[in-house]
Amino acid sequence: MRVLVTGAAGQLGADLCRLLEARLAEPDSPVRAWAGLGRAELDITDPARVRAVLRDQARPAKIQGGLVVINTAAWTDVDGAETDESGAYTVNATGPAHLAAACAEVDATLVHLSTDYVFDGRATKPYETGDETGPACAYGRTKLAGEGAVRALLPASSYVVRTAWVYGRTGGNFVKTISRLARERGAVSVVADQTGSPTWSADLAAGLLDLVASSAPPGVYHCTNTGETTWYGFARQIMAEIGLDPATVSATTTDSFPRPAARPAYSVLSTRSWADAGLTPLRPWGEALHAAFTLAGDDLRG
Repeated sequence: MRVLVTGAAGQLGADLCRLLEARLAEPDSPVRAWAGLGRAELDITDPARVRAVLRDQARPAKIQGGLVVINTAAWTDVDGAETDESGAYTVNATGPAHLAAACAEVDATLVHLSTDYVFDGRATKPYETGDETGPACAYGRTKLAGEGAVRALLPASSYVVRTAWVYGRTGGNFVKTISRLARERGAVSVVADQTGSPTWSADLAAGLLDLVASSAPPGVYHCTNTGETTWYGFARQIMAEIGLDPATVSATTTDSFPRPAARPAYSVLSTRSWADAGLTPLRPWGEALHAAFTLAGDDLRG
């Protein structure tokens, strides 16, 4: 297959590109060619550009075995979406719709990344893919609209993959922020009443490539590192990984740290759909964090 990554300059997109380059050297790899395009090369909100790029990518793919588009481009400023929901909608919903329509024209497969924010966060057990959605903020609403557009326009050859709490070596994220604040302040205060599954972008990238190489049916899937913790628990583990005392992390509440956008109190995603499709669930989040610092520690220390 030929793989096209959108949003290639971002956290997940960059790890996908690193992994795709490595896969080319594997003799039994299904990946025979790949391209990674950032916003400058492919603005997914521009329908004419999307069609032109996908047509260009699809020509050699017809010889190589098919084109797979993995869309990691997104508006990820959760708080910013509260004051510019239309802007977030253009990127998170209209853009994926352009990709799905163009994929339909060239007979390509689309993998679209979504988020735990499509749920209301009031659950007490991990969300299944078929559970009722109900986003509590503008970001979640726009991402849910993007899911709907992709599945409606490309039902037979699209995957919507929800993930959560992603961190990696590229760009800004919670791991880098905690590492930096720990050095600057010596102590940090982190909310302990929000629960989720921290997910290393490199593990997620590998999972996505496993998905497109599998015979899993099209539809909605959840993919995160397994297990759950709070932001407070996550921060304590980060401190341990960088050799600092986890006791310097103190617990606080969401109410004491107000943000423009509502955060889900519980957003753990069940990976049952992943396993039922014959795919291997990602490793536990603590193991992944240790591996991330082992392989990319300097980058994660911010």
